[in-house]
Amino acid sequence: MSKSTAIAICLIISAVTPALSQSGPVATQCAKDIETYCAGKGHGSGQTRACLQANRDKVSAECRQALDTTGPGSGRGRMK
Repeated sequence: MSKSTAIAICLIISAVTPALSQSGPVATQCAKDIETYCAGKGHGSGQTRACLQANRDKVSAECRQALDTTGPGSGRGRMK
């Protein structure tokens, strides 16, 4: 394996690991919704939550509840 290939593999693993380690209420209650509506959005930067909020009318009831009871102001930032 070349040095550049090894570096590329390490970078990929380090980029994927934080997304896989998400375990809060939104990550657990919205896992299927994230996969369906927000695949590829960055975790930890607010992109995933913003995507879920933008798709609020499509996500599961459990996911909406997690969005309402967590995060910025515990739902005060939710879109209607």
